Amino acid sequence: MKWLHFILSHSIFIAFCAVAMAFQTSLLLNLSLSIYLYGFIFFATLCSYNFYWIISKASFTQSNAFYLLLKKQITGLLILFLSAIGLIFCLIKKPLPIELIFTSVLLTCLYALPLLPLPAFYFIRRAGFLKTVLLAFTWAYVTVFIPLQKTYLVLTGADYFIFTRRFLFMLMLCIIFDNRDKAVDKIRGLHSLATDLKPAHLKIIIGLIFIILFGTNFLYSYYGITFYQSIALHISTVTLLAVYFFSTKKQGYLFYYFFVDGMMLFSALATYIASI
Repeated sequence: MKWLHFILSHSIFIAFCAVAMAFQTSLLLNLSLSIYLYGFIFFATLCSYNFYWIISKASFTQSNAFYLLLKKQITGLLILFLSAIGLIFCLIKKPLPIELIFTSVLLTCLYALPLLPLPAFYFIRRAGFLKTVLLAFTWAYVTVFIPLQKTYLVLTGADYFIFTRRFLFMLMLCIIFDNRDKAVDKIRGLHSLATDLKPAHLKIIIGLIFIILFGTNFLYSYYGITFYQSIALHISTVTLLAVYFFSTKKQGYLFYYFFVDGMMLFSALATYIASI
């Protein structure tokens, strides 16, 4: 099982999940996407996640142990380097509007900002809801706006509909991870929705997200989504709620990094089957 741990721990699996989400966007909005665009999303996700994990570990490591940290993270650094080359290659093959690339980089940097070991940025760590919302927004942006390749002024109602649903879907996933990490985040002085809200309030937010996702899915015919695709989205939404309830019990590494992250892959696969 070492190969599975390697794929999960170095964000290779979640990079495939990002590609799956972009593919789902293409199915729901009837887009025809280049293989190089999928490649860009894969390598960009791989690059940004390995960058985040390296910064995260460096931020909470004592300076005298920094060299040892770099030695331990040599594989992560290598993947970071190779994924950067991969995304540049894909951009050369399939150029994207500069505003899309700039916004994606900016969102990634903003999310990593609280981890920088600089006192000037410590105040950001207290903005708990921003951490959770920003990550969900970044995922929605990368897997919806980048596949669309549109300027913001020409987005349609269907584009906003899919973006909003993707944001809420990812927000629920982010809350699940926040809930798992709240003990460690409190020790490190990091804030999230899970650290700042009582469990009862968090359940209310999860319930509201589920109601919105499930309810708005009945509007599918207004936005060019087929009946069978709508059924697939319903199944994905209910399954995600079930995963949330399982996450409230003690779970292990595989549950979060395979089953919770795998909800993105499951949702995309269900939509694909419904689109055949």
